[in-house]
Amino acid sequence: MSDNGQKIILPTSITVRDLATQFKVSPIQVMKILMSNGVMANINQIVDFDTAAIVASELGFEAVLEIPEPEEVEEVGEVPMWRRVIAEEDPDKLVRRPPVVTILGHVDHGKTTLLDAIRHTNVASGEAGGITQHIGAYQAEHKGRLITFLDTPGHAAFTAMRARGAQGADVVVLVVAANDGVMPQTKEAIDHARAARVPIVVAMNKIDRPDANPDFVMRQLADLGLVPDEWDGNTIVVPVSAKQKKGLEDLLEAILLVSESCDCDIRANPNGKVIGTVIEAQLDKGKGVMATLLVQNGSLEMGHDIVVGTSSGRIRAMFDFRGRKVRKVGPSTPVMVMGLNDVPQAGDTFEVVSSEKEARLIASQRKQAQQQVQASPKVTLELLFDRFKAGELKELRLVIKADVQGSLEPIIKSLKDIKTEDISLNILHSATGNITESDVMLATASKAVIIGFNVEADLAARKLAEMEGISIRLYTIIYRLMEDVEKALKGMLEPEYKETVIGKADVLAVFKISKAGNIAGCRVVTGEIRRNGRVRVMRAGKMVFDGEISSLKHEKDDVREVRHGFECGIALRNFNDVLVGDSIECYTLQKTVVEETF
Repeated sequence: MSDNGQKIILPTSITVRDLATQFKVSPIQVMKILMSNGVMANINQIVDFDTAAIVASELGFEAVLEIPEPEEVEEVGEVPMWRRVIAEEDPDKLVRRPPVVTILGHVDHGKTTLLDAIRHTNVASGEAGGITQHIGAYQAEHKGRLITFLDTPGHAAFTAMRARGAQGADVVVLVVAANDGVMPQTKEAIDHARAARVPIVVAMNKIDRPDANPDFVMRQLADLGLVPDEWDGNTIVVPVSAKQKKGLEDLLEAILLVSESCDCDIRANPNGKVIGTVIEAQLDKGKGVMATLLVQNGSLEMGHDIVVGTSSGRIRAMFDFRGRKVRKVGPSTPVMVMGLNDVPQAGDTFEVVSSEKEARLIASQRKQAQQQVQASPKVTLELLFDRFKAGELKELRLVIKADVQGSLEPIIKSLKDIKTEDISLNILHSATGNITESDVMLATASKAVIIGFNVEADLAARKLAEMEGISIRLYTIIYRLMEDVEKALKGMLEPEYKETVIGKADVLAVFKISKAGNIAGCRVVTGEIRRNGRVRVMRAGKMVFDGEISSLKHEKDDVREVRHGFECGIALRNFNDVLVGDSIECYTLQKTVVEETF
C-alpha cells in the first residue's frame, strides 16, 4: 500500500498482523515498537490510526489516513404505498412539501436533548410555551421553510415503520457525541438508515465538552463510509451543542440543503389522493383511540372516512402539535386525530375513502391478508433460490452478528468473496454481540436472514423472530456458515428438518403373511402411530431400521392412526426382520423455518 516515497496509506483501524504486512516487517517488530510506546497488543489486536501512525514514524514512514469511498446501497424492500400514489399524480400539480426528519444515534448522545432544543427555539408560528401536548411529531421553521421532525428518537421506531413498508423520513439526522465518537448503536443506526436509502446528516453533538475530539469522530465516520464534506466527502457534519443551543441554525440549513439535493423527490399534491403514515397511537380512557398521523399526499379534513392499517373510522377531531384544533392539514403535516375504532400500529398506512362502510370493508380485508402473511415465512436460506426463480427476490440480505471482531471481519470478507452469477449478497448490518430485537426488526423491514456466529439470540429476539417469520441461523463453525450461504445462493441448500416423536408401540407378536411379509402385532404404549409418519425400529437400545409404514391395521380395518392403549398390526416398507420385544417409534419431520442451529 506504500506509495509516493515514504508515505503509507492506512485505514482508521488495523490489526497488528496486517500492519506488519503493510510495512513488510515481522509482527514481533511491530509489537516491540508498540510496547516501547506503552501499548500492549497481541498479533490479532486492532489498533487505531493514531497508534499505527506512531509505528509508521518509527519505521521511517509518514502515515496518511485512507478515506474509503461511500458504499452504494441498493434499495431494500418495497416502495411505500404513499410514494407510489405520488408517482401516479399529475407532475404539474406537485408542489414542494416540508422534508420529514427523524433523529437516530447511540443512547446518551443527546437525541432527545437535540429535539427539545430545536423544538423550543425554532417552533413554527408561535412560542414554545404554546405547546400543550406531545403528539410524536412537530414542525420547525428555518428561513421561511418548514421542517417536520418525527419526535420518536431511536432506530427501533424508525425501523418499525419500515417493517410495514411505510417509511416516512426523507432525511436522517445521526447524532454522534464529539467526546464519545462512534459507538455500537451509532453503526447500527447508520445501517438502518442505509437500508432505508435515506440520506444522512451528522449532528456532532456535545462540541462544547472539554474532552470533545471532532477530528477523531470524523475519522471514525469516514471509516464507515460517511466521509465529511470538509474532507471532500458527501456527508454534511454539523458541530452542535444541544445543551447550549449552538449550531442549531446550521443544522436546519444542512437539512434543507440535503433535502433539496437528494434523489428522493420531496413533493406532493395537496389536492390529490389523501394518504399517509401512523407515527404513534394509544388508547385514551376519556377520548378513545388517539392516533398521530403524518399526511404525505393530499389534505386531511374533519369528517373524512379513513382506513388505517386494519382499523377504520371517521375523523371527529384533529389537533396540531401544539394541541390546537384544526380542520384541514396538507402534506408533511403531523396531526393527532380522534375517531378510529381500534389502535393502529406505528408505520401503518392510512388513506381516505368514500364512506365508513368502505373503510370497514378494506380494514377487514387487510386483517385477513395480514394473517396470511404472518402465517408464512418471509425468507429462509433454503427457500431463497426458489423465490429468486419466481422473481420475488434479487439478492440475499443478511444481518450478521459474531462474538468478537476477530471473527466478524473474516466472515464478512469470506462472504463477499462468494461469486454467483444471478443472486447478489447484501450485508445490511454486522456487529459483535448477541442477536437482539433491533436485529430482528431490521431483518423484518428488509426481508433479511439473521446469521450468528458463536452468539445467542436473546429471548425477546427469538419471540419477535417467531412472530415475524424471520430465520435465525446460529453457527459455531465458519466453513459450515460459508458452505450454507454458498449453497443457498446456488439453489443447492437442502431444508433442515426438526424431528418430533409422536408415539411408541411395543411388538408383542410377529405374523407371517405370504403377500405382505412379516406383520408386527403391537400395542401402542405412548402417543399414537400414524400411517403417514416415519418409524424407527429399536432393539436393545439400538436402531435396526428407519423408514416408512406400508400398512397400518386395527383389527381387520386399514386405519390412518392408532392411539395409546390400542393394538394394531404394522407392516414396514422394505423391512421384514422385526422381532418380538422390538419397539417401534413413530415420528414426524418438519421443515425448520424460524431458527436453525448448528
